[in-house]
Amino acid sequence: MTRLLALLAFLALAGFVLILIIEVPSPDLIAVSVLTIGLVAYDFLTSSGKPKE
Repeated sequence: MTRLLALLAFLALAGFVLILIIEVPSPDLIAVSVLTIGLVAYDFLTSSGKPKE
C-alpha cells in the first residue's frame, strides 16, 4: 500500500512538472525539471522497496 501511494505521488509530481515544461519551454527549466524527476525516481526506487532487516 505504501509503494502504491508513493507511486501515485510520483506520478502527480511528474504530471505537474510535465505541464510546467510544456507551458514554459525554457532550457534551464527543462534541465532542472529533468534532474528533479530523476532524483525523485531514484528516491522512489531505493526507499519504497522491502524494508531491510
